[in-house]
Amino acid sequence: MAGRKRVAAISALRQFLHGEAVGGVVLMAAAIAALLVANAPGRLSDGYFALLDTRLGPTLSTGHGPMTVHLWINDGLMALFFLLVGLEIKREFLDGQLSTWERRRMPVVAAAAGMIVPAIVYLAVTQGAPATQRGWAIPAATDIAFAIGVLALLGTRAPPALKLFLTTVAIVDDMGAVGVIAIAYTDHIDWAALLGASGVAGVLWAAARRGERRLAVFLTGFCLLWLLVFQAGVHATIAGVLTAMIVPIARSPGSPDDSASPLHRLENGLHPWVSFGVVPLFGFANAGVSLGSKAAGALAEPLAVAIIAGLFIGKQLGIFVSLWVSVRLGLGTRPGGASWLQLYGVSLLAGIGFTMSLFIGGLAFPGNAAMQDAVKIGVLAGSLLSGVAGFVVLRCAPAGRNHGERC
Repeated sequence: MAGRKRVAAISALRQFLHGEAVGGVVLMAAAIAALLVANAPGRLSDGYFALLDTRLGPTLSTGHGPMTVHLWINDGLMALFFLLVGLEIKREFLDGQLSTWERRRMPVVAAAAGMIVPAIVYLAVTQGAPATQRGWAIPAATDIAFAIGVLALLGTRAPPALKLFLTTVAIVDDMGAVGVIAIAYTDHIDWAALLGASGVAGVLWAAARRGERRLAVFLTGFCLLWLLVFQAGVHATIAGVLTAMIVPIARSPGSPDDSASPLHRLENGLHPWVSFGVVPLFGFANAGVSLGSKAAGALAEPLAVAIIAGLFIGKQLGIFVSLWVSVRLGLGTRPGGASWLQLYGVSLLAGIGFTMSLFIGGLAFPGNAAMQDAVKIGVLAGSLLSGVAGFVVLRCAPAGRNHGERC
């Protein structure tokens, strides 16, 4: 029985990583398409930006103004992304690779250092430009789909232990990013709407406690919660994470499709839609930036430089140094017997911050097109540097305990 559960767990992990890897490739294609369209001559680029600004629906919140295509994608569809993130976090902590403190210790330490050090680097670079310091959290997040997509390109040069470690670090990283969004990027609160959201959350929690297992009930509550949280001024994606924390889970290690577990069923059902629909659409809507003469100037601005430095330098320093210190202090061991060079390569890949970094950049500088363009350029450049450097290091690294071929 134990053997069957272990095989199932390994199979579930491979299925998850494969889905993330393919989703990462689709996200790369969406980002490239956005850059091509945004820099195309004439009507194509104009039409791209005009489409994003097109009004689509009524004004749901006076604080956000009319609902546009861009707003629906960033505040509406991305709530589904955060619902999936919340489900993954809950499953990993209760039923997965983070279910014991021994398994949590190294990823939590690495993720914490991988958020704190990039923020410090960002603030150090922007200390002479106080208007940009609100974006300190932009380089603190890792894009799991992009990073796993790069690992997939390495084939057997990236063993499963490295993929699992990077995935667990990114999941803990996402949890920290959600907390940052809720605390640091909420300015004005409508307390009546927030009270209503609390009431909906309370009803969902009570239903779960009474044994409710129908996904339709939780998804309906999620939609109501999204609307009220959106109107309250707290970022609406928090509705996704809050709903995920309420959805019941039946512990069943290695059985992500277990029909007895509402959380597993919802996560499994959402994953393809989010990975191949919501996230690529977000990438296409947010990666488009003109790379003309202004781009070279933007790369020299403190905002873009700080983001690049935070992603490329801060991430690798925070994660790799924290791992090295933890192993030296006996707090944990290197995952799967990976070499230090391989772990350094993974630390570099953690500097790919695309989705969450762009998302936080939009929250940090709302309505400021020039600063948001600088954010996009900084995120794209920092993520590209991190991805290429991580790929090269892992491609050239000896294969773990036994020295495999070099590049």
